[in-house]
Amino acid sequence: MNDKKSFVNNAIFHIEIEKIKPNPFQPRKTFDEESLKELAASIREFGVIQPIIVTKIVHEIETGTQVEYQLIAGERRLMASKLIGLERIPAIIKRIVPSEGAVQMEMAIVENLQRSSLNPIETARAYAKLQDQFGLTQREVAAKLGKSRETIANAVRLLNLPTEIQDALADGKINESQGRLLLTIDDLSQQIAVFQDLLSNNLSVRELKNKIRRTTALTKEKMELPAENIAVDPEINDMQE
Repeated sequence: MNDKKSFVNNAIFHIEIEKIKPNPFQPRKTFDEESLKELAASIREFGVIQPIIVTKIVHEIETGTQVEYQLIAGERRLMASKLIGLERIPAIIKRIVPSEGAVQMEMAIVENLQRSSLNPIETARAYAKLQDQFGLTQREVAAKLGKSRETIANAVRLLNLPTEIQDALADGKINESQGRLLLTIDDLSQQIAVFQDLLSNNLSVRELKNKIRRTTALTKEKMELPAENIAVDPEINDMQE
């Protein structure tokens, strides 16, 4: 049956690995080397149990046509298969007409979000890409992924954190709840100071909440001090007199 967006062929083909291009829209930027080795060992013993998903790309060349494939989902399986020297890999080909390249990009991101265990920053960037590149609202992104709009909004807000804190989230040094709490600190220097305290003392979420509450309360008190309680340089005081 035709679908105006794509045609899905669930037949499994064994495709030459060297003809498969990596997915440029892969949300995951880092792959754990040990888990890849474990997956490679499993593939060596049992084969690739779940086919990867690709789309077919045909190039016109002087001598005729050249066929390549672009990965949509299954990057870890592909990488692990390369590790053990496989020449071919089972794949399902999803066909998309050239005029619908944007659909292919969107599908690649959605497929990977649904299948991959991404870190919070990779997930946030993927959500943001769906919004920015395809003009989707947070509600539309949520509907495509079966999540709430609040989940999407909370994730994307993490991208407002300084790079240092985003890196800690991506590396698993802090969790998403701690990242969202750090977002409640408006002052950048205070935010970094609390973050460093969080790392140094391994603060729990409850301890971090209390730390932030004390920090912001102290800042508010300083801002509300009456003028006569604020220390003034004596020289400036003399000049004003």
